[in-house]
Amino acid sequence: MSYTSTLGGERHRFDSLARLLAAASPERSGDRLAGLAAGSAQERVAARWALAEVPLADFLASPVIPYETDDVTRLILDTHDAAAFAPVASLTVGELREWLLSDAADAVALAAVSPGLTPEMVAAVSKLMGNADLVAVARKVRVVTAFRSTIGLPGRIATRLQPNHPTDDPAGVAAALLDGLLLGSGDAVIGINPATDSPKAVRDLLELLDGVIQRYAIPTQSCVLSHVTTSVDLMERGAPVDLVFQSIAGTQAANASFGVTLGLLDEAYEAARGLGRGTVGDNVMYFETGQGSALSADAHHGVDQQTVEARAYAVARRYDPLLVNTVVGFIGPEYLYDGRQILRAALEDHFCGKLLGLPMGLDICYTNHADADDDDIATMLTMLGVAGASFVICTPGGDDIMLNYQSASYHDALYLREVLGLRPAPEFEAWLGSIGLLDERGAIRDVAGGHPLTAIGRELAA
Repeated sequence: MSYTSTLGGERHRFDSLARLLAAASPERSGDRLAGLAAGSAQERVAARWALAEVPLADFLASPVIPYETDDVTRLILDTHDAAAFAPVASLTVGELREWLLSDAADAVALAAVSPGLTPEMVAAVSKLMGNADLVAVARKVRVVTAFRSTIGLPGRIATRLQPNHPTDDPAGVAAALLDGLLLGSGDAVIGINPATDSPKAVRDLLELLDGVIQRYAIPTQSCVLSHVTTSVDLMERGAPVDLVFQSIAGTQAANASFGVTLGLLDEAYEAARGLGRGTVGDNVMYFETGQGSALSADAHHGVDQQTVEARAYAVARRYDPLLVNTVVGFIGPEYLYDGRQILRAALEDHFCGKLLGLPMGLDICYTNHADADDDDIATMLTMLGVAGASFVICTPGGDDIMLNYQSASYHDALYLREVLGLRPAPEFEAWLGSIGLLDERGAIRDVAGGHPLTAIGRELAA
C-alpha cells in the first residue's frame, strides 16, 4: 500500500506505512543514521499531511513488521481489543489527534480506549503533535500501580533512588542510599544497576537493600537490575526479589539481542507474583526501554526508532508492570543528537506509554558526548512533571559514577515537587512524616546529619 501527498506543487509518494511513519518523524540522528529520515523539511511536512489521512484501521491491516516473522507483531494483533477500539475505529490519524485533544477525551474515556490502540497508532498520532500537545494529552491519562507503595496517583510523582557504585561496594551504596532517603527519594523503587551480573553479587545487593527496607519499615520496593534469567534463578534459590527487571525492545530480533523471549518473561512474571511480597498491590515487573536500541542491534526492520520504541510498550503492558521507564538520552548522540532531540523523544515516549496504559517514568539523562547540559535536564524534568510522569530516576548529584552519564538528582526531585505542588507516593510520604523528615508544610526537613537514618551508613560500612 502506498500513500501520496502534494505540497507546494510537488507530489510525494511513500511506498509503505513504515516509510510514511519514518518520513513524518521529527528530525533525529538515529533515523538519519538508518537512512530512514525525510530528505527535507518539505518531505517531512508532506508525510505528515499524508499520515493525517490514514485510517486507524490500516495499522491493523498492514503491520509495519510482518506478523509471520515477529512475535511482537503477533502479540500486538492477537491481543488487540476490538471492543475498546470501536469508538475510534472510524477515525483517521488526524481525527484521533483532534479527539485526544478534545474535552471528550477525559481520563475515563482514555482508559477505556487504551486497549484498542496499537503502538503504531499512538506513534503515528504523536508525529502530528507538538510538544505542548504531547504534554496536554499525557497529563489527562492516569495509570495507577502498586506493590508496597502506590504509583501514579494525581498530584504525586515518585522517584527511583539509584545508588549505583562502580564495584558494588556496600559502603558506597550505603552513602548514596542514605543521601537519597534523607532527601525524600525512593518511593518508586530503590534500584541498583549492578557492576556485575553474577548471581552472588546480585544476591548480596538484594539482601543489603531488603535488610534496610525491613529494618526501617520503608514502604518501597527494591530491584537489582540484573538479567531476567538471573532473577529467575535467584527467586528459585529464595533470594528477596521484589521486582523483576528487564530491558525490552519493540521487535523479536531486538529482544533476542537482549537474551529475552516472551516465554522467558512469562516465566519470570509468574515466579515473581508467586512470591507475594507486595503489601498494597501485586505489580511485580519493572521494564526499561529507549529509542535506538533496535537500530543499534540492527533489528529495526526499516522502521523508525520512535515507532519501534512504542512497540516495546506492547511487550510491557502484557505483564501489568509496576514501573516502565525510557532511558531517553542514555544510548547516545548517534540516536538522539542533542538536548532538543532528547526532549522531544522524552515527551513522545511518555505520551505513547501512558496512552497504551503504562505507568511511565523516565531517566531524564544524557551521555557526556551528547550536545546537552544540565539546563536540558531541568527543562525535561519540568515538562515531564507537568505532563504527569509517574516517576523519575534520581542519582547523587545527578552524576552516575558507575554508568558514567548525567541524570536528575535527588535535589531536582525536590525542586519539581516544590514548584508543581507534587508529593511522594502516599505510603512513603506517611513514612517520611513518621520518622521526622517532613516539616509542617510537608517539605523535606534539613536534618544536617543528625537523623537516626544515618545509622544505615555506619552499619553497612562496617
